[in-house]
Amino acid sequence: MSKLKLDRKAAIGGVFIILVLIAVGAAWITTGDGVREAPGFAATNLEGEAVSLDDYDGRPVLISFWATDCPECIREIPTLNELHADFRDRGFDIVAIAMAHDRESRVRSMSEDREIAYTVIHDENGDLASTWGGVRLTPTTFLVSPRGRIVYQKLGEPDFDQIRDHLERWLS
Repeated sequence: MSKLKLDRKAAIGGVFIILVLIAVGAAWITTGDGVREAPGFAATNLEGEAVSLDDYDGRPVLISFWATDCPECIREIPTLNELHADFRDRGFDIVAIAMAHDRESRVRSMSEDREIAYTVIHDENGDLASTWGGVRLTPTTFLVSPRGRIVYQKLGEPDFDQIRDHLERWLS
């Protein structure tokens, strides 16, 4: 084989390894106290009430960035409603943050039509997405421990079994 073909194969192999490491890192879940402190936020929900991460101090909260034009986001609403119903009486809550490109009227309409039972915020100017690491794609999910640390982060469909495992451990 020529040196050019060997160099090309090595480069492709290196890129493949990097992509695998990125994919594994994106789905990484820690069982400890989290990978980093959750960034704070202060916003207003669709009912006009003030909401901040401080409201959940000492309690777990799932932060879900979503969009009304995201099919996966819409498919996971019933599962999020179920998760919320199963754990809300034990102190758990969900905050769904609609992306800036969504019109608030569309977010409000979908929230009502899909009977979303948890807190919904419209990130009108994109500040929350920026604060949470520059979220651009949906769904992006963060599970914040009762100590305020991100213990789970996932772009794409969340692993609800793993999320439930964390909640059972914290709230039992």
